[in-house]
Amino acid sequence: MVRLEHINLVMEDIRPTLAFLLTAFPQWRVRGEGDMTWGSAENASTRHWLHVGDDDYYLTLNDGAVGEIRDLKGIQPGVAHIGFVVDDLQSVIHRLSLKGFSVDIKGRDHPFRETVYYNDPAGFQFEFLQYNSDKPSEKNMYGGESGELEKKETNQNTTHA
Repeated sequence: MVRLEHINLVMEDIRPTLAFLLTAFPQWRVRGEGDMTWGSAENASTRHWLHVGDDDYYLTLNDGAVGEIRDLKGIQPGVAHIGFVVDDLQSVIHRLSLKGFSVDIKGRDHPFRETVYYNDPAGFQFEFLQYNSDKPSEKNMYGGESGELEKKETNQNTTHA
């Protein structure tokens, strides 16, 4: 068996992204955290890290990043977005909306899935996806989309409660 266990992200400040993730996934928790030395001996710095998720999957969040995150509209190499399958997309949208987060992009209409994208406060983009079929041939159907992507106002630089 092969499965993705975690993704490791580095940002300036962990707290805003942690708040975003715990709003989207209230069943998640901080599994562990600590401090570590990062970098070579001559460039070493201390970073705080934490694992947020459930017993099987998590994201590692590290603070102390220096520099700008990849421009999501650009063509630079790097992570474009991180996607999560959810059972109830409208509940995720509602919880995030209550905390002041707005959808950045609503995916095109598809007969068997719905998608929305959010930019978190650190500048990472997260996709939330709900499948409306359990049949692999339908949920994994490429093509069949209609309409245009709906680009919404971004909240990348907004402070959230």
